[in-house]
Amino acid sequence: MISVTNISKSFGEGAKRIQVLDNFSADFERGKITSIIGGSGSGKSTVLRHLIGAYKPDSGKIIIDGEDITKMNNEQMNEVRKKFGILFQSGALFNSMTVEDNVALPLREHTELPMSTIKIMVTMKLEMVGLRGCEHLKPAQLSGGMLKRIALARAISLDPKIVFYDEPSAGLDPISIGVIDKLMIDLSRKMGITSIVVTHELPSAMRISDKIIMLFKGKIIAEGNPEEIRNSQDSRVLQFINGSPDGPIPFSKSQKDYGEELKEMSLY
Repeated sequence: MISVTNISKSFGEGAKRIQVLDNFSADFERGKITSIIGGSGSGKSTVLRHLIGAYKPDSGKIIIDGEDITKMNNEQMNEVRKKFGILFQSGALFNSMTVEDNVALPLREHTELPMSTIKIMVTMKLEMVGLRGCEHLKPAQLSGGMLKRIALARAISLDPKIVFYDEPSAGLDPISIGVIDKLMIDLSRKMGITSIVVTHELPSAMRISDKIIMLFKGKIIAEGNPEEIRNSQDSRVLQFINGSPDGPIPFSKSQKDYGEELKEMSLY
């Protein structure tokens, strides 16, 4: 479904130039779940932003469903975006809108379906995430786990081929994490959705993933199924899996190490 070939990305100029991605290449198989893991500043979010067309790489190609998005203008990219949904880390629901209106928003914006049909589709998506009957509630009335499930219902409202997940387990209790994990697996297995998950939650990644990619300083240092990652002999992978503060991945980081994180904080 998605093929990425040798994409590189740097930020800044001159002495402040930081290489965030370095010849990143990966294939994301149709109907499979691929998790991208790694420490803070490793380049995970930068990969995600390239895949959704928010960033253009300095070099390389990104083929989504047979189309090279690196050569597209905004209008062309918007058409490609209709093929995927995004579950944002915070959920990104509109607080002033009801659950029904939040889930219906993509349908109202991108289709000409009558409201009666949209209501039926919203009910179906809420049923899929186990929250039918919550249509008239506002986000402020929902728990963190419920917010994530509503956001997921919105992400799949247009029946996308691809869903991108940005830290789907962030801030959730273990049971809520399990619920989200099961939903992701069901969407992949039952609907054939291709899922790309950026996460720090290693147990979750091990449960749900068909393939795991680990990044370190913008490069892939491990790639394989959960068992292959678990049995890796790379000291960096072992440190990350074991959560050890001592090892080749430093606890104390410089401006260069933080890379993209520092850029977003406008520290250079």
